[in-house]
Amino acid sequence: MEKAILQLLEQLPTISLEEMGGIKLMNRTDQKYLATLTQLEELLRMAQGKYYVNEIEGRRVSPYRTIYLDTPDEEMYLAHHNGRLTRQKVRVRTYLSSGETFLEVKNKNNHGRTKKKRMEVRGIDSLIEDGGNELLHKYAKYTLEQLVPKVENQFERITLVNYAKTERLTIDSHVKFHHWETGVDNTYDRLVIIELKRDGNADSPVLDILRTLRIHPSGFSKYCIGTVATNEGIKKNNFLPKVRRFEKLLANEFNHYKS
Repeated sequence: MEKAILQLLEQLPTISLEEMGGIKLMNRTDQKYLATLTQLEELLRMAQGKYYVNEIEGRRVSPYRTIYLDTPDEEMYLAHHNGRLTRQKVRVRTYLSSGETFLEVKNKNNHGRTKKKRMEVRGIDSLIEDGGNELLHKYAKYTLEQLVPKVENQFERITLVNYAKTERLTIDSHVKFHHWETGVDNTYDRLVIIELKRDGNADSPVLDILRTLRIHPSGFSKYCIGTVATNEGIKKNNFLPKVRRFEKLLANEFNHYKS
């Protein structure tokens, strides 16, 4: 992580995982935004005096690895690509600082609400032995035998919580993708993916900050964009406008950074 960003994070008061666990967003809405590292630096300057930063074992930036599972013919990817409102994702997420790994099922309904269920596992190679099919039987339409690893990503995460504790902001950067079948890698070092989870009835300090920095809402799926970025033969027409938008964003960032 860049030195300037780390310095700005050091100026924020901290909040623990236990304290975050007590925050209940009763009328939660989720929104994603795409930004750059330059914009993130400005956002963190403007967040001073308004936000806590989550600190885990002395770290304010946490590395993650995620492996997405899908059917051999990418049924879950295609459901998203084809615009189905009700869809699922199955993934294995590892918190690289602690080594903890979870099998997770995410269900999105036709009202845009997402529910996540998970269980701890030893790793990608022991999902069945660790009882992963029990989780999928309750919350997914698939069994583990029907799924294969497709796309892996790694990224660094910052988590902010506003002083009123009515919203959480996850900020992911230095995103790297690897496709398990094609073997292709792709990296977006200066892309920043922001996800705002907030109580719909509460004021949000970051919304004013995002507007000031001209950071606009943008639906973004790491699995889908990672698939597009690493699998040349995949159906992708409906995702290409989003890819062009963030590639233009990164091109402007590169020109700014180079100057």
